[in-house]
Amino acid sequence: MLIQENLTIQEKLKILTDAAKYDVACTSSGVKRRGKAGSIGNTSEAGICHSFAADGRCISLLKILFTNQCIYDCKYCVNRCTNDVVRTAFTPDEVCKLTIEFYRRNYIEGLFLSSGILYNATYTMEQIYETMYKLRNQWNFNGYIHVKAIPGADPELVERVGFLADRMSVNLELPTAEGLKNLAPGKTRDKILSPMRQIQQGISVSSHLLGYDREYKKPYSTKHAGFAGGAALIDPKLAQAPLGVLEERDDSDRSVGRVPDLQPSDPSTGITTGIAAGTIAGTTAGAASWDAHKSHLVLPASRYKKSAFVPAGQSTQMIVGATPENDYQMMSVTQALYRNFGLKRVFYSAYIPVNEDSSLPSLPGGPPLLREHRLYQADWLLRFYGFKAEELLSEDKPNFNVFLDPKCDWALRHLEGFPVEVNRASYDELLRVPGMGVKSAVRIVSARSAGKLGFEDLKKLGVVLKRARYFITCSGRMMEGARLDQDYITNCLIGDERRAAWDIEHKDCFRQLSLFDDMHMEMPVTDEDQYTAVLGNL
Repeated sequence: MLIQENLTIQEKLKILTDAAKYDVACTSSGVKRRGKAGSIGNTSEAGICHSFAADGRCISLLKILFTNQCIYDCKYCVNRCTNDVVRTAFTPDEVCKLTIEFYRRNYIEGLFLSSGILYNATYTMEQIYETMYKLRNQWNFNGYIHVKAIPGADPELVERVGFLADRMSVNLELPTAEGLKNLAPGKTRDKILSPMRQIQQGISVSSHLLGYDREYKKPYSTKHAGFAGGAALIDPKLAQAPLGVLEERDDSDRSVGRVPDLQPSDPSTGITTGIAAGTIAGTTAGAASWDAHKSHLVLPASRYKKSAFVPAGQSTQMIVGATPENDYQMMSVTQALYRNFGLKRVFYSAYIPVNEDSSLPSLPGGPPLLREHRLYQADWLLRFYGFKAEELLSEDKPNFNVFLDPKCDWALRHLEGFPVEVNRASYDELLRVPGMGVKSAVRIVSARSAGKLGFEDLKKLGVVLKRARYFITCSGRMMEGARLDQDYITNCLIGDERRAAWDIEHKDCFRQLSLFDDMHMEMPVTDEDQYTAVLGNL
């Protein structure tokens, strides 16, 4: 490990933004298309990422690590302790300065702050808390902040950060405990789930005391919590927060374990001012002496009544393709997380081989971007369309269709429920029609009260008739040229999906534009097209 000292803030920024590019704050990852002379843009450079707010706004975030030093040896991680890479760390003041200066220049609208584990989890979380406190209270920064909760950190610090951040996340890393044990031996499932449960309970308590329900709304209705065997993957009992952590207590009960030899806290802020000279504790030694040192950080007992706790909810991230779990297991874990932990989002990151290790898979075809894309599509169906993981996949069919999106694939396997009459179908039935989304379904239900709807009306309402035409009727009639036949519909849909899949897997490639729909010659040019082209009547 090479620890660089006396680096400028610009040099630190270059190192720690590059080290943070595999942390997902939005639904993009995996493209390696570097900038070229005379060209604009570079997908390999990091630093500013884009996320989407609940109202649809695209938000630019400064995405950085507090430090790329880490005590763990996760085999898939570029920052693992055994990698020979340049190590450095920001100070809380440096992160504040960068954020404010970037915000003033209108480069960013918020901050995404993650970190490796410096010395131990609680010390790292304390540094993050100090950064957050100064941003909010000394620099008066009211922009969006997404911060990572460090598994194993003192619950008091997680709670404090929750009142300063808009969103918090704890990376689940891998879908099963077995995969975590094989590739991240220093991490355990219960340590990861514990802060998730704490954040969930904090959101619930805060919402109740503030007088509104901010708990994540589950758009699907169900009486069951997951698929058969789901409890073996996600067991809420393993992740109960310590008793009383999120309850109002006397100030005398509020004490936090702290790394020894820290300089005294600033009484005006309740945070440390730095590390005393010579304080570098080993992982075991630091943990052993942790409980013997308590800080005097104090929070008022009425904090829940004055400010919201993690108002934008919590999220997590899973790596796709690093372990042999199938899509059914991935989606079942996702479903259990939404139901049992009230998560707002689950992000998927296609595994990118950055280390050489015998336990890691070889990917001759590159990162599994198409699989990541299918998981995001299915995730959307779980959150907004009322689907369940066991409806989309099963143990007999554990992986998504490469050539069809999950909704079309489900519809083709359940043709007994189609065609749907759009003038009589319920909102829930409309949501399950390929080509219809939440907005178009709402518009249909509203518009048909004024009269019968036809196919032209559906097009104006936002329905994608290219897919929906095979599964709907208007006043008892199907669209011209459509018929309810599985092979026929599959052949028609696969042509479009293959082109979309090719675009996803070859984002850094280009092809000559064509007058015809002839990509890879999958859709042969018709006689009518050739005749029209010759006459020039395009």
